[in-house]
Amino acid sequence: MTLTARHDFVLLFDVKDGNPNGDPDAGNMPRLDAETGHGLVTDVALKRKVRNFVALVHEQSEREPMAGEARFEIYVREKAILNLQNQRAYSALKLDVAVDEAPTDDASADDKKPKKAGKEKRKGSATDVVQARAWMCQNFFDVRSFGAVMSTGVNCGQVRGPVQMTFARSVDPIVASEHSITRMAVATEKEAAAQDGDNRTMGRKHTVPYGLYRSHGFVSSFLARQTGFSADDLALFYKALEDMFEHDRSAARGQMATRGLYVFKHSTELGNAHAHALFDKLVVRSLHPDAPARGFDAYEVLFDGQPLAIGEEREAAPGVTVQRRC
Repeated sequence: MTLTARHDFVLLFDVKDGNPNGDPDAGNMPRLDAETGHGLVTDVALKRKVRNFVALVHEQSEREPMAGEARFEIYVREKAILNLQNQRAYSALKLDVAVDEAPTDDASADDKKPKKAGKEKRKGSATDVVQARAWMCQNFFDVRSFGAVMSTGVNCGQVRGPVQMTFARSVDPIVASEHSITRMAVATEKEAAAQDGDNRTMGRKHTVPYGLYRSHGFVSSFLARQTGFSADDLALFYKALEDMFEHDRSAARGQMATRGLYVFKHSTELGNAHAHALFDKLVVRSLHPDAPARGFDAYEVLFDGQPLAIGEEREAAPGVTVQRRC
């Protein structure tokens, strides 16, 4: 079923004694806003968890790309070679790919811009690219949801996804704690000899004692029509946001859980209210502002000054309803 209306949503999730999104440029410390101290989780990290959930639900194996159910394969998956993913569209559609071989190092002087030896550019006709892009949207859930740049190597074009998310930002500033940890083993015999058999390895671990994070999202029915993103796909996406942390446990992430998913549904494709005006109606307030939060019970979430129960639907603005899904 095709989407016929705009959607906006607010996602609330928390972490306890874990690192929700480490920054590799800062020794894997939790990401934060340097000016305010608020924690950050990138949209890329959230989309990764959605991809993993969809792959899990539809039994896609990382080792067997074709094991996933049709329409629900994942384009950006662990260890994937994206150009090979693009090639699958041309192979499935039996399209020829024109190859422009680069001139070798001894190219004639008439060549204005000789390329390095061994390089080649693969391209399809405009019609082929359109067909390949449609095939990619049809078969890969994340392509038709989030979009993708597929013009490297075999050209499958570019897709602008109907589903977009912002960085998640913590409601209050966070404190990043650093812990020393010990492993009662070493990796090599050389390390063991250096320690006279003590065999200990020291390490560091970063955690957030507690943080409640908020992210905003948007779903365009216009772009959904272009990629084939359906109402069933949207339902699966919302299900992923609700349950993705339940299947993403690790020692680094501690306890993480979705605490609220608030969906604003408009009655028209253009929308009946500005997204920021709707988001401003949803307020997360600390119940004990003078004490550090250590659980979700330290906050209350109000919409227009009143709590919203799970499953409850309410008018958010003329032509817009809000429903708390979890």
